[in-house]
Amino acid sequence: MMKIEDVLVTTQDNFADHKIAKTIGLVKGNTIRARHIGKDILAGLRSIVGGEIDEYTKVFAEAREQAIDRMVADAKRLGADGVVCMRLTTSTVMQGAAELLAYGTAVKFE
Repeated sequence: MMKIEDVLVTTQDNFADHKIAKTIGLVKGNTIRARHIGKDILAGLRSIVGGEIDEYTKVFAEAREQAIDRMVADAKRLGADGVVCMRLTTSTVMQGAAELLAYGTAVKFE
């Protein structure tokens, strides 16, 4: 469980220390990121010698945070206290660009 801007978020179906009084509905946040030619060159070189590709790790970490922050903003807009069943998914939008989507169910506590 994490707390972002006064909204509790969990991948579980409920919160152990909060009783859900009302289900508000689906909330989501997304971002689309394109590859960067400079990072592609560095990643290509790194793939030759092996190991983690730090350039992409950082890009996807930032994308995850942005998608989750946007999902939480959607939940706050609806007056939610929490988000349950939070999930992340990704899909290719076009060659060299991917969407990262965070989604879950907004709830109100008793």
